[in-house]
Amino acid sequence: MVPIGIGSVFALAIFLERMWALQESRISPSWLTSSVLEKVRAGDVKSARDTCLQSNTSLGRLLVAGIDARRRPRDDVKEVFEEHGRREVIRMERYIEALGTTASIEPLMGLLGTVTGMIQVFQKVVATSREGAVDPGQLANGIWQALITTAAGLSVAIVAFIGYRYLLSRANRHALKLEEGAASLLEVLHPLRSHPDSKEDE
Repeated sequence: MVPIGIGSVFALAIFLERMWALQESRISPSWLTSSVLEKVRAGDVKSARDTCLQSNTSLGRLLVAGIDARRRPRDDVKEVFEEHGRREVIRMERYIEALGTTASIEPLMGLLGTVTGMIQVFQKVVATSREGAVDPGQLANGIWQALITTAAGLSVAIVAFIGYRYLLSRANRHALKLEEGAASLLEVLHPLRSHPDSKEDE
């Protein structure tokens, strides 16, 4: 039961930390893309870049990478978005797989506890059978205690797996927003590149 309890605390810690880290305001605030696009269209690229940096978000860091690479060919800018996007996705999914692993291991630890408990029960049965009749109540009590670990392991695993799937879906939604923001900025940047007199060159 001790390893199962430790695993449950570990799973809860990961879930709470990722819930805090994957808040929309920390990853992809809804206002950021529209604000940056508006400033870039107006030619005020420096202000757009400052807005991204001040947001201190994954989306902001991604858009800054594209703005910094705006003078390069379109395909190169796209590669920059893809590279930085992968980094941000990896950062978002940090520790989530550990939660999934915990969900997979917990039932096995519970089963191991039950097996070892059953072994001890039958050892006692063998010992008492040599001295006389086996007490069915004592046998049932031993089996009941041995099955507790399986129930505990399954309970923790079910909750942990639900949390794991929820965090994955949340990270995927944010990844889609990052992709949409990068695609929108890419379409805006290249028309601006054809106007050397715009403020982006200042």
